[in-house]
Amino acid sequence: MTNALPQPVTLPLSRENRVDPPQDLRRWREEGPLRPMLYADGHVGWLVTGYSAVRSVLADSRFSTRLELLHPPISQRLQQAKKRPGFFLREDPPEHTRFRKLLTGQFTVRRMKQLEPRIQKITEDRLDAMERGGPPADLVRDFALPIPSLVICELLGVPYADHDRFQRDSSTLLNLDTTPEQAQEAIEGLATYLYGLVVRKRSEPDDALISGLVSTGELDDTEITGVAMLLLIAGHETTANMLALGTYTLLQNPEQLAALREDPSLTESTVEELLRYLTIVHLGPVRTALEDVEVEGYMVKAGESVTLSLQAANRDPERFEDPDTLDIRRQAMGHLSFGHGIHQCLGQQLARIEMRIGYPALLRRFPGLRLAIPAEDVAMRSNMAIYGVHRLPVAW
Repeated sequence: MTNALPQPVTLPLSRENRVDPPQDLRRWREEGPLRPMLYADGHVGWLVTGYSAVRSVLADSRFSTRLELLHPPISQRLQQAKKRPGFFLREDPPEHTRFRKLLTGQFTVRRMKQLEPRIQKITEDRLDAMERGGPPADLVRDFALPIPSLVICELLGVPYADHDRFQRDSSTLLNLDTTPEQAQEAIEGLATYLYGLVVRKRSEPDDALISGLVSTGELDDTEITGVAMLLLIAGHETTANMLALGTYTLLQNPEQLAALREDPSLTESTVEELLRYLTIVHLGPVRTALEDVEVEGYMVKAGESVTLSLQAANRDPERFEDPDTLDIRRQAMGHLSFGHGIHQCLGQQLARIEMRIGYPALLRRFPGLRLAIPAEDVAMRSNMAIYGVHRLPVAW
């Protein structure tokens, strides 16, 4: 059992290099996979940086994801947030299992493969619009954000015409500078909108996912609203930021970009390597021990929260050779960017398909794609719960 523990640290946010995790995370990981951490409310819990330790906690049912048990790592907002029915990301079994079972069949590899022609069409349509508009273009606004937004809207049965509204509310909720009042206003606005949509689906059903949940009769309208909110936010924010930040990263690594252009068979490994290398979920997740649990020689006491640094774990040299180098030929499967265990991202196959289609299509259409401003002038999403770029001006 580890005895002499260092002083608690706070979760680092500032980055010395734009696409690398804060250097403190690497230094602390070298000193040990767990370290005491000071939370925003004064609680002393743990920061977990080692790959095997992060993976083991994510797979351990003795760690809870329930909102009321968690301490906020960087903002009191987490503690002030209200538990919402259907938002199963914050549920443990058996409640989590109840929701997950209803949704698993909608996100199988086979079901996602069936969506490929539609995703290809949406991607080509966005590239057509970019080409018509001419350079410069904002890759976030014109390409990276519309593709997953359109796809998740069609999957759920949410009118894309309302995208400005849910994208604005989602951005507010993910902004680390948002006040509790602003966050509450955004979540209530989004919930009211989706609840109205769920009610409408009862009398005007379609073949999309929300109507499917209504037809099962197993969830009430408030629970379906919570499920829809979670899928809508997660379904466009994560992939949008991967498409934009991944493109930025490839443009900054011309040898890797040239290899991908020359050999499209590298697309799958490129996507996995970018997911590992960039790890856009950069502030968690957080779990709380339900009982005393020993993790790699460290005793986590019941009631203590642990913050799992996925970005540190995905750069752990114990798991990935030369982890701080982008290598699109690397077999990076096993990364933790989609989590692990029962809460592993439900939409991971959809995200993979959107990226496997999106990156090659963009590079084929615009062989001369380049940044339209200096790389150091690109505004990074350091103030957001999902990392990426706010805008990405490009030319070709």
